[in-house]
Order: sequence, then structure tokens, then C-alpha cells
Amino acid sequence: MDHAEQRNILAAVDARARIAGSNHMEVLLFSLGTRETFGINVFKVREIMRTPVITRTPNTPYGVAGVASLRGSIIPVISLSDFVKREHAAPSNGTMMVTEFNCHTQGFLVHSVDRIVQVEWDKVKAPEGLLAGGDDTVTSITELPGGRLVSILDVEHVIASVFGEPAMPVIEPVAGGGAVFFADDSLVARKEIVQVLERLNLPHQHAANGREAWERLQAIASRAHAEGVPLSERLRVILTDAEMPEMDGYVLTRRIKADPRFAGVPVVMHSSLSSDANRAMGASVGVDAYVAKFDVGVLAETLRPYAAQCPARAGRT
Repeated sequence: MDHAEQRNILAAVDARARIAGSNHMEVLLFSLGTRETFGINVFKVREIMRTPVITRTPNTPYGVAGVASLRGSIIPVISLSDFVKREHAAPSNGTMMVTEFNCHTQGFLVHSVDRIVQVEWDKVKAPEGLLAGGDDTVTSITELPGGRLVSILDVEHVIASVFGEPAMPVIEPVAGGGAVFFADDSLVARKEIVQVLERLNLPHQHAANGREAWERLQAIASRAHAEGVPLSERLRVILTDAEMPEMDGYVLTRRIKADPRFAGVPVVMHSSLSSDANRAMGASVGVDAYVAKFDVGVLAETLRPYAAQCPARAGRT
């Protein structure tokens, strides 16, 4: 792909926001110099460019090539090949993907970019260890027409590896709080959510993808119905990621809101996709609040009022 194509490849990203609720994802394919194809959700990529001048700074974390100036802002530049455990990876210095998620901007050095493809979330699967080569930077795998496999990277994990996990603030427990169910495919995110819920003193269950979450939530609802107990007494709030294998959080939310058994149980979307377009998509499917990863203080304070009282009386945000 030449430089002009790189400039134009993301031109219509905002127009693609409507696919977020259709259980589809658009993936930018790229290479790290091996035969393997990698991918990243296109909504996390702001720009593709030739690698700019990188200034090396002392005492930078492993994998950080340095910093670069981008239209008046100084951003960290990370070499992805340092984090993906593959032999014969070529130096990643020809192309930089400028990414924006979790309310932060950073550059990722890659060998080259290919194109954007649309995939169905139900065709995106957990890597099952062997397929991922034991690499925890791969969050899922999908197969393109023709049999080509794409390893989708957990870039949140990369950022946590580079800069460390956010410090956990003092979080006061919720007295008499109800149960929380959460769904997230990222190990880093699940660990953080559990820490927050434990500090809030809230019981919790979880699922690692949207389809698993829906199946478990249906089972919880069926048990409550069989026992003649309002579901809102068993489950105070549902927390869901937006991007998940097999079923995304938008479709999961739409299903929850369409099922009368879940009346009065709020849904909070917890996503690294923090743009206005994604927040609007969350609102369109009925989420009660939208929280950007990884701000643990905001997450705790968003969950607190829902978990502390009957959800039917909790105010919308």
C-alpha cells in the first residue's frame, strides 16, 4: 500500500459507525514482517502514516521506540513486534498506526498495512491457546474467505505491559450492594473490573464474550422466573464491553433491553472505544451509562448508585 492509500484508507471510518450494532466489526489488517496477518479494530485507528522522526528518550519502558511530534502533540511510539512472540519478525519501522483508545493517543510501529475487511463477530473466536501460540497479546482469531487467519491483537494488554496498570484509588464499599454481571474478553480488563467490584464489596459473575454472557444471563433470568423472584433482586447491574468475540456488546445490550425479564436491570457499557460515535451507538441500543476504559475511579462511581439500590429507582446517566 502506498502513502496515498494509507492516507485515504481511514477516510470513511466515521461513516462506518452504523455497523457497530450489527454484530460486525471492521478490521485493519497489518503485518509485522512474518507470514502471519494481524488485525486491529479500525475504530481504534486514527491515522496511518510513514514513520515520523522518533526521538529516543532515556529510561523508556521496554517496547517504546521513543516519542514523536504529531501536529503539536507528543505521543509515545511503540514497536508492536517487541510484544508479539513471533520468530523472524522484521523491524517495525516503516509504517506507524496512530491509535486512539482509552482516551489516550499513541503510535504503533508495524511492518506494513494491507486493507480493511469486515468480519462478523460470531466468526471471531477466542484463540484457544495453541492457535495463539500461547501469546496473550492475541485476544481473538478470525478466518477470512479463502482460509486466511487473522490474529486480532489485545492492544489494551500491550499498553498495560508498557505503562503498567492504572493505580487503584481508594474505593469505599457499597453497603448491601447487589450482584453485578460483567462481560469482557480482555484479561487486563477483567482483572481491573474484579478489583473494582471487590473494593465495592459487590458479588459478581462474568463471561469472556458476548454469546457466553447472553447464555449465562438467560440462565439467571430463567432461574429467577421459576422461583417467582424479580430478576432485579438477583442482578443489580450488567457491565459489558463493546468489542467481544461471537457477539458484540451492542447486540448483547439490544437483546437484554428487548427481554422483559430484564426490566429494571441497567446496562453499563465499558469500552476502550470512547468516541462520540461509539457513545451514540451505545445510547441507540439503550445502555444506561457509557464508561471509557481504564478509569477505575469513574467505573466505580458509575456502578455505585446502580448496585446500591433497586435498579428501577437508579437514575440514568
